[in-house]
Amino acid sequence: MPSTLPTSQTTPNASASVSRVGQIALTGAIELLARYGLHLHLIEDGAPIPGSYWGEPEAGIIGCDVYVRSDTPVHSMLHEACHLIVLPPEQRATVHTNATNSSEEEDATCYLQILLADALPEIGRDRLMHDMDVWGYTYRLGSTRAWFEQDADNAYDWLKARGLLNI
Repeated sequence: MPSTLPTSQTTPNASASVSRVGQIALTGAIELLARYGLHLHLIEDGAPIPGSYWGEPEAGIIGCDVYVRSDTPVHSMLHEACHLIVLPPEQRATVHTNATNSSEEEDATCYLQILLADALPEIGRDRLMHDMDVWGYTYRLGSTRAWFEQDADNAYDWLKARGLLNI
């Protein structure tokens, strides 16, 4: 049984009080994603988000590009970016909308998005884990924090084996 069950994605609460892209310094997010060879694109409010698997306001991915609007949750931006980061560069180019079917990659993506949140001064891991819980992410142990601190060894090991923990 995978430790993460992304029910937030199947039953998102779009009106949930979570941090949105429009509430953070976009330059920080652009620079963060650029460190991994990714490009962040801010889409006009109300416009469809290219590559959004879950639909607006969730982030979208196509190749090395991450698409967001100002109402996109920061956790969604980081989550979709991390889906691309955990892939080998040659596989990124072929991604359109859906990055993985692997439980291991999904766990690693969730773990990495929490780590990367610390690079965004307005967010940090505590706020991101709170937002993930509010949005509806569910884990065996009942909360994002409990999973991250007590049940994510497989995700940590997966990221470490691929050299992705040098943040």
